[in-house]
Amino acid sequence: MAIDGLIILDANGRPIIQSGYTSFPPAYPLLHIDALNNELAKAPSSGIIDPVVYVSSGGGGDMPDCSACCHIQVREMRMLASISGDLDPLVAFAFLQAFHDILQDYFGTVSTVTLKGNFDTVYQLIEEILDSSGHPLTTSPSILRDIVLPPSLLSTLLASLPSSSSAGRSAGPTSLNNTGGAFASPIPWRKVGVRHNSNEILFDVTEDMRAIVGRNGATLASNVIGTIECSSRLSGMPDLLVSFSNPNVMVECAFHPCVRLQRWKREQTLSFIPPDGKFVLEEYQYAPPQKAVVNNLPIPVTLKPNITIGELGGSFMVTFTSRMMKSMENVKIEWYLGEDAIGAQCTLSGAGSGVGSTGGAEGSWTFDSRKKTLRWEIPTMHSSGSRILRGSWTSKAQVPRPAHAFQVRFELPSHSFSSLKIDQVRLSSELYKMYKGVRMQSCGSIEWRW
Repeated sequence: MAIDGLIILDANGRPIIQSGYTSFPPAYPLLHIDALNNELAKAPSSGIIDPVVYVSSGGGGDMPDCSACCHIQVREMRMLASISGDLDPLVAFAFLQAFHDILQDYFGTVSTVTLKGNFDTVYQLIEEILDSSGHPLTTSPSILRDIVLPPSLLSTLLASLPSSSSAGRSAGPTSLNNTGGAFASPIPWRKVGVRHNSNEILFDVTEDMRAIVGRNGATLASNVIGTIECSSRLSGMPDLLVSFSNPNVMVECAFHPCVRLQRWKREQTLSFIPPDGKFVLEEYQYAPPQKAVVNNLPIPVTLKPNITIGELGGSFMVTFTSRMMKSMENVKIEWYLGEDAIGAQCTLSGAGSGVGSTGGAEGSWTFDSRKKTLRWEIPTMHSSGSRILRGSWTSKAQVPRPAHAFQVRFELPSHSFSSLKIDQVRLSSELYKMYKGVRMQSCGSIEWRW
């Protein structure tokens, strides 16, 4: 089975980009658009709906009996992929994420204005990454850039030339890439003849903690997913060998096609010829030394909410504490106050301080009247520090129904939950010296119930 088609909707739910649903009648994509818009209309003000929306078409004509719409939100837009039969929805979500990454690589900012201004490029990309049968094809940005010319001043000028010079235009990109086309290389992910003035490769190791904490403060579930992203600017055909000081902390690994799997299984080292540009080298799950608690990792923060619900509103005091010995950044704590919430009034203070404020070192708070969400932001949280948010909210409901969970997000620069370290990066098959850089960073997203 394959993906039936791809649709991009604007902020008003109207399609701006749509692939060709060649195997289905014209009404088929319209059913998926209407199904998604109906779910959004029925959703609360927060706009959160199920990522998979099931669509019943009745099975008339060439319509499948049952299909589904998998969608993701990108800024003000929605990207959706239609699927039917026994196709796993994860395939559709992986394709949507890959398509979004490609658009971001081409245009920088993915928005309605950007897509409308580059219709021709977007449709060429869709033709290359999704065939008429719905099977994903080329999704490597470095290869696509040789097939579909990225938007630039040169391509804009060439597109504005009269049709009589179309032959000259078609010869332009070929002459610029006379060292080898997209499919001239024996390695699919790297073209031949790559040259750079300075040779460097940078590794970004990012670990993301996802956790759920119960009402009693006990961790119900937690895990850490890591990603190793590379930015390669190396000339020729470099053959790299990356070794780790503690590779055993990585399990359930997924690699880029360039990685030699047999070498990893034997030595737990990464041997590969990298693509040119940015790519994801590896994704993994952190496995702590005590395997019995792989899904119960310690949480680096503490949240103590004290909530009192009364008539037409309530009051609260929330204490946030960092357990880390280093500073946190971009701490965000959100709390949904219910669809009938009208407003909130809060003060901020540090632990042990009775002086309240509306902003400063303790951060700042805002109430989103559209999403009915109270948001507390702390730009920098010092090591082992505490912050307190006190306040009250009002509601049109006689008995308010706020969410019984806080959403906590934070960032930890130069930190790794797994203590993973890249030990060595060796280069062979080329004689030049390269610059190597490694950056570690971590982030977290925790649902804290009360």
